Amino acid sequence: MKILRTLSILGLAFAGFSASAQTTLPAVKVTAPAFSTQHGGYLISGDFRVDPRMPSVVFPAQALVQDDILSIEPVHLQDDEYLVLQECASAGCHDASLVRFWTATNMGGDDTVRNRVRITHENKYFIFLARLPEISGKSCGMTTFIGYKEVVTCGSHFTSFEQISPPLTLIPTGDLSMYQKDPLQKVAMNDPVKVAKETHEGSTYVVTYVGGSVVRVRRMHGEKGN
Repeated sequence: MKILRTLSILGLAFAGFSASAQTTLPAVKVTAPAFSTQHGGYLISGDFRVDPRMPSVVFPAQALVQDDILSIEPVHLQDDEYLVLQECASAGCHDASLVRFWTATNMGGDDTVRNRVRITHENKYFIFLARLPEISGKSCGMTTFIGYKEVVTCGSHFTSFEQISPPLTLIPTGDLSMYQKDPLQKVAMNDPVKVAKETHEGSTYVVTYVGGSVVRVRRMHGEKGN
């Protein structure tokens, strides 16, 4: 596997001034950083980035700390894609720990329980999109007895993974991974899906991956006294 992959001012739009308009602008006090808003005691920020050296990795511009809430809302995922949130699990981030994953069947939509992750400790967190072999509804295997075939139904996605793995890798475990051993070996060296476009919609960071999958990300950080 390819290891290790090296892990604003608010825009002010001024309307055109006429010749008679005043040229001395009043003082402007900016209370929230770029791509951020303040609401209900939280600083809501879409300040996430993709480093050109790591075109597949989305990470917060400022490190997440305890009690932050990370909102990750997949808008669209392909059937073979897995959106992954990992955190560093060793010095230098040679190992990573799986925090949460999303697929096309469990994206959550507007389910805030599914889409929101409460950060329990400060660390380096990052998001990437992996592609794994597609699974049909009946692909766990087939056991043949005398004149009889029993088909095991296994669902359409892998559901269990190694907790600790190299960063930017998602390694399925369990019976289903055994049946898909050869296809998994073929994609083991593949890089995560590259980011095709990134933009901001107010305080929400919107990332579009190669292939068209779209994810919306926000960080909610409690202000002092809240």
